[in-house]
Amino acid sequence: MKRSWTHWARAAAVGVVSLTMVAACSGRSATDSGGKGGQVTLKINFWGDFGLQDLKTRYEADHPNVKIQLNSGEYNAQHEDLQKKLVAGSGAADIAAIDEGFMVQFRSQSDKFVNLLDKGAGSYESKYLPWKWKQSLSADGKTQIGLGTDVGGLAMCYRTDLFAAAGLPTERDQVSALWPTWDRFIDVGRQYTGRTNKKFLDSGTNLFNPILGQQPVGFYNDQEQLQMEQGPKVAFDYTITAIQAGLSANLASFQADWDKGFTAGSFAVLACPAWMLGHIKDTAPGTQGKWDIAAVPGGGGNWGGSFLTIPQQSRHVDEAYELLEWLIQPEQQIEIFKKVGNLPSQPALYADPAIAEFKNPFFHDAPVGQIFPKMAQGLTPQYLGKKNGPTRVAVENVINRVQNKTLKPDAAWAEAVKEAEKAGRS
Repeated sequence: MKRSWTHWARAAAVGVVSLTMVAACSGRSATDSGGKGGQVTLKINFWGDFGLQDLKTRYEADHPNVKIQLNSGEYNAQHEDLQKKLVAGSGAADIAAIDEGFMVQFRSQSDKFVNLLDKGAGSYESKYLPWKWKQSLSADGKTQIGLGTDVGGLAMCYRTDLFAAAGLPTERDQVSALWPTWDRFIDVGRQYTGRTNKKFLDSGTNLFNPILGQQPVGFYNDQEQLQMEQGPKVAFDYTITAIQAGLSANLASFQADWDKGFTAGSFAVLACPAWMLGHIKDTAPGTQGKWDIAAVPGGGGNWGGSFLTIPQQSRHVDEAYELLEWLIQPEQQIEIFKKVGNLPSQPALYADPAIAEFKNPFFHDAPVGQIFPKMAQGLTPQYLGKKNGPTRVAVENVINRVQNKTLKPDAAWAEAVKEAEKAGRS
């Protein structure tokens, strides 16, 4: 995802949580490998918008011996780079973000990460959504490699001005009623493209992923067996149908043309987990008030949600953990939610007025503090499998070949199965 924050200290709900989640400030004198006056540089690798820029400035002001280097890259590339660095035994960041889609792959290499339970992180277990805590816990329950930042409950973002121009409803409840199912969603897309001669969706892959996230079984079952005829086939069929109907603008996520598409009106709707809100706002500031948020077809589902980990390679483990612990405190998590939309993984925060009453002015005052917590609390996430990340990339590449007209739709499913099987064996 993903993704994807002013001081918001509250005396009531947040205060209660904060008392039990006080960041551990060791006060130790740290020395970088260069030995320059106790200066420490902490590198954080992530993708999208994690809301870290303002927090970096604040943390550095309070910790003059620490400099934070933010390295935002492409989603898949960041995970591939982390895997390479773990194999090589050097070069990994001090703090590496990992998405839920890759977490099983990395937690199976728990010996390559700092066990956060050894740092006292076990005290946070009760603060997290239970399934979120377990996602980054090793199979034997003895090693916790990450602390969750956010969860990705699903909704749909849409351009009210483009809907109006197509003669479609614009009020969020009316729009939600247009598409209770994905079949109806594709029907609405056909209406839109027929009336405007414009594309409805940003990308087929960004249709495939949310539909897959709603299915009982994703790419793998909990025995690590590939299950392409289950959820993947459902999501793939809808995606190919939408592409053949001419709904997709075929824009690759987090690339320049995709970003331009938000401003240019290249598409009217896209699947919108909470972490997507910040990207839209940052990418297309001139579209404020033109976006709104409706329910996702099919009801519920999860797409994305990240964790912060500390590779064993870090030369500043104590300082990295102190920063990681600070980032997950209520004050920072609420600030991130309000600034970029990322929904905290700690459900006690959903009751805080700073979240519960928050309406996002960029998205036509959509009540995001109600929309996304309801999704998160009702989730039963899929088991994603050790090879989920590479398998998803392989299937997305097949979808892109269909969009690029280098692969015929009637040959696409067999190709997707072949590529998924190959990714599962690699």
